Parts: sequence; structure tokens; C-alpha cells
Amino acid sequence: MSAPLIVSIPHRLSREEARRRLQSGLTRAASHVPVLSVDEEHWDGDRMTFRVRALGQAASGHVDIADDHVRLEVMLPWLLQRFAEVAQKAIRQSGRLLLEKRS
Repeated sequence: MSAPLIVSIPHRLSREEARRRLQSGLTRAASHVPVLSVDEEHWDGDRMTFRVRALGQAASGHVDIADDHVRLEVMLPWLLQRFAEVAQKAIRQSGRLLLEKRS
């Protein structure tokens, strides 16, 4: 089994505000990526578990919201592992935009 793809994104929001932004963020992000669809999304407190599909491959993981960062961990099937570095960069960039503190 392969190692998970892990992305940690710092934030300066309250946990509640970070969660509010993330609750609409996954579906909205998937709508901008034609090959990505959200199969499942479930919130339990400050943890979201999810399953997505890309290029016919399913990937599952979770997002944990902490006081100062959000941590995403996803297990990619072997076919999608080839795109892990690109995915990590895109997730980090989108997450920072979503979680940046606005005045």
C-alpha cells in the first residue's frame, strides 16, 4: 500500500470559520476540475471524510481542522499517484485562497 498524500495548510481563522468555508469548498473545487467528481462528503465535528473520483479512479481521505491549520490526507490509487505532486500543489494553492483571512 502506498503512503497517503498529505497537505497541511496554515490559517488564521477560527475553527468555525475554517469549517464554514471548507463545507462548500470541496464541491466548488470539484466543479472547476472537469475530471474530478465528489462521490461522498461527511462532516463529523471538525473532520470531513470524503471520496472523490478522477480519471475513473476513486480516492478517499479526510480533512481535519485545527486551530491554526487544516490537514488533508488522501489515499490515492496507483494510477493517480503519478499526479500526486501536481495535486498537492493545486490543493495547497486552492486551500490557501479559501482560508486566507479577509478584512
